[in-house]
Amino acid sequence: MPFLGGMTTLYVLASILLIGLIIFVFDKVSFVFTPLRVFFSTVVLPIILATILYYLLRPILRLLEKIHIKRAWGILIIFVGGIGLITLFVFLIFPFLKVQFTNLVEEFPTYFKKLTQDIDYFLSHSSIFASYYNDMNVNVSKFFDGSFANIGKTVGNTLGSVASGVSNFIGALTGIVLSIATVPFILFYLLKDGEKLPAVLVKMLPPRMRPDAKMILQDADRQISAYIQGQIIVAFCIGVMVSIGFFIIGMKYALLLGVIAMFTSVVPYLGAAIAITPAAIIALVSSPWMLVKLIVVWTVVQLIDGKFISPQVMGKSLKIHPITIIFVLLTSGSLFGVAGVILGIPGYAVLKVLVTHLFDLYKLRYNRYQPDALMHYDLTERMGDNDSKK
Repeated sequence: MPFLGGMTTLYVLASILLIGLIIFVFDKVSFVFTPLRVFFSTVVLPIILATILYYLLRPILRLLEKIHIKRAWGILIIFVGGIGLITLFVFLIFPFLKVQFTNLVEEFPTYFKKLTQDIDYFLSHSSIFASYYNDMNVNVSKFFDGSFANIGKTVGNTLGSVASGVSNFIGALTGIVLSIATVPFILFYLLKDGEKLPAVLVKMLPPRMRPDAKMILQDADRQISAYIQGQIIVAFCIGVMVSIGFFIIGMKYALLLGVIAMFTSVVPYLGAAIAITPAAIIALVSSPWMLVKLIVVWTVVQLIDGKFISPQVMGKSLKIHPITIIFVLLTSGSLFGVAGVILGIPGYAVLKVLVTHLFDLYKLRYNRYQPDALMHYDLTERMGDNDSKK
């Protein structure tokens, strides 16, 4: 079959068939891996949290070491400073945010109802589609009255359903609390011996693979570090700017909306749309002029972030196209939920580093791309010789 690729095509088809058989067999004996699945599902949360904190705190630890503070004392200083910041947040900022969040949750249905009624009035009286909209006989007031009348019954049924699964909820909550409680211990050992971990992993490989493995680990470490540190700094700056801007224009729940913008900004592109939605609803219900001021503030924040903050902090370290980022977020979110949305981009960056290096090794081993490189090298050498003769 030379026109189909000959033996190469047969080799590829045989490899695909073998991989399919392996997947089929492992699927049939998946019960064997249940303990491993439980183990990884238990340890993955504290390891991810500790790793994020490690990349955030590692520059501070290196700075302390540069001023001749021993690593152990540096870790102690970081832990004491972290406990102090958490205590300050809990006693000074958290109560105010709690009050604002409670008020927003209580008033948001009213805001949403008012917004829906305003849209209904506009569509039925002022828009060019008024005649078509009125023919549909949409009764928004009846919908909301019925919904709010049955809300007590709905809440009761929901509470009854939740009560049947209280034990499962308590078990899951206990697991999450225990996982978070182990984060400081994992973080301590990461800060203490994290710099040695790549060398330990490299020594476990055969000598021929060590240089390439070392290069892959260094590149992956740089990508993850740049993304986590840059994204956290950018998100903090956006939260501060949004809070200040909302305070200036007199927006209700300014600090809470700024905190929401800070947390959602961790997700590229999609986070901004999520953050602006509750603020836009509140502004639109308050007054059209408030909506205009909100748009001005949000535009200024996005311009400052896009032109000054993100280029300086993030740079071009990831080199991922925006369309690729959106596809990665949608796919990872569908597969793994919120965790996939948050960790999809750094996971893709690591996978990209691994695949790129493996492809480079493949090219070097099988010389599939060598003729073009050698031809280019020969042409360059000949041009150089001709120039020297001239």
